[in-house]
This record gives sequence, structure tokens and C-alpha cells, in this order.
Amino acid sequence: MTVPGPDQRHTVVLPLTSLLPAASPRLAGEDPRHVQAIARLDSPLPPIVVHRATLRVVDGMHRLRAARLRGDERIAVRFFEGSEEDAFVHAVRANTRPGGLPLTRADRSAAAERIIRSHPHWSDRLIASAAGLAASTVASLRRRTGHPAAPTTARTGRDGRVRPLNAADGRRRAGALIAARPEASLREIAHDAGIAVGTARDVRLRLALGQDPVPKKLRDAERRGTDVVTSPAREASSAVAVAVATPVAVAAAGDGSSSLSRLHMDPSLRLTDGGRILLRLLNAHAMGGDRWRRLLEAVPAHRRQTVAQAARHCAASWLRFANELERRAG
Repeated sequence: MTVPGPDQRHTVVLPLTSLLPAASPRLAGEDPRHVQAIARLDSPLPPIVVHRATLRVVDGMHRLRAARLRGDERIAVRFFEGSEEDAFVHAVRANTRPGGLPLTRADRSAAAERIIRSHPHWSDRLIASAAGLAASTVASLRRRTGHPAAPTTARTGRDGRVRPLNAADGRRRAGALIAARPEASLREIAHDAGIAVGTARDVRLRLALGQDPVPKKLRDAERRGTDVVTSPAREASSAVAVAVATPVAVAAAGDGSSSLSRLHMDPSLRLTDGGRILLRLLNAHAMGGDRWRRLLEAVPAHRRQTVAQAARHCAASWLRFANELERRAG
């Protein structure tokens, strides 16, 4: 996620008297020693960044003061297009990158508080990346400044994607949609629930295993009033790990008899060697509760642990197979 930046293609030269000082993220203002060091340079000063709408300096106050100190009348400028709020974010980012005079910890914390007020829809991680702080620090500042939650129901992350502020609600909506429309694709569920496809896949797996669609980490965060954002890739890998570590909940997943009947009617499966093998394997596992109970009773006590491990290995293989199919289906 990026805010507008300066026009890197065009540089103009403006009189120093036409420029206004910056709304600097530096609480103590410019460092006189740094200004003097820049003024002693023999080479031309790099262009400063100026907000076009207000002619206020966004980045380069040390260079501007150095130019005045050495008697320059004009300075090279690149214009920033965007709002004053976005201009401040750019100034903070420019001064947290290596190479310049770094902002102090107090500067960065004060800047983060200002960004929280001007961009309340941004996630803690996005604000942290702009201010050079940890996301946990931004979360604490958000609570301390009276902004524990954004005035909207979603936040924008570092990747530019908008995610629900309360991820648990999106998962619950997905769970209800999957129950009502089991034939719907993951993409349809994700779109209607306002979540990522990877999250929808994780919800479907959890429901098939008889689990809560909202992981404990999210439920705990919900009780604390904080937001937890995870990537779709991490959720997908987490879902597989949960499935491997959890006994298969056959009753929760249903017997799938109607889906299997439709597959048997499809000649593209019935008339190929691989398709016939797949149908036989699916038939072998599409058993009702009574047959599963008979198998449970058939396992001798001294082999229960070994059979459980073998069954869990088979379940993990089927889950990997299902995940790959859904990935290819989009």
C-alpha cells in the first residue's frame, strides 16, 4: 500500500522565498549542525519535495535551510501530488529510510499518532511500516489516543488489500454461507463473505472437521478488542496442520452421497483409468456412521494408536489432494 509520491520525472527550480516550511515530523525542528554540514557541500543539493497545492515543503527542510545559509536564491524541487495528510505520511517515510538524518523514537511515535488520526482505516502494520515502528507499538498508541478501532468496518493492509476489521465476523459469515450453499465455490463464498479465498478454504476445512470456523487466536483477539490479520497463505497452511493433528470428524463433513452420485454419472471420470481409480477410492471412504463404528470396533486395543496414525496420514493426503484441486479451480 502506497500513498502518492513526488513526480520523479520532472524537476523545476523555484525561488526560496516562494516556499513554506514543512509540517515536520521532527518535534525539535531541524538540526543546525546538519544544516551547516549540508551548506558546506560543493555539489548541487538534491531536489527537495514540495506539496504542489500549498508550496509547503514535504521533505528537504535541512536542504532548504542550507541553501539559504549559503546564499542560494533558488532550489530544485519535485512536486508531491496528493492531500496534505498523505504528504505528511510521505515525509515520515522519507525520514525513516537509511541515508538521511533519522527520526528519533519520540518523532516516530508522534508521527504514528498523527497518521492514526488522519488514516484511521489503515492497519497497525501499515502505519508501523510508514513510521518505522513495531505493529504492537502502533496498536498501543491507537488505544492510548482513543482510536482503538477505525470508524469503518475494514482496514487497509500493507499490500493495499482491504480486510474486515473483525476477521471473526467474516469467518462466521463464510461458515453460514457454506452451510446454506455447500455446492458454492470458494471464490463465491469469499466474495459474498468479504474474505480472502484462502480464508474461505480454511473455514470449509474447519467445518468439515467439526471445528469452530474462527480459530482460538481470533476469538481471543475479539474478546480483547484487537484485530489479528493473517495472510491467506498462512491460513491455508494452518488449516492443513489443524486437519493433520485432529481426528477426522466424519459426521460433521456429511457422507457426500449426492456429490458422489453426480461424479459417477460423469463420463469424463467413468471412462478414464485415473477417473475410475478415483471413484473407487471415494466410494471406499463414503461410508455412513454405522460402518465407521463397525470399523472402530474392529480395531484391537493394542493397534488403536497405530491405526489412528495411519488413518491420520490418509486424511492428510486427501486434504492435500482437495487443497490442490481447489487451488487449480481458483
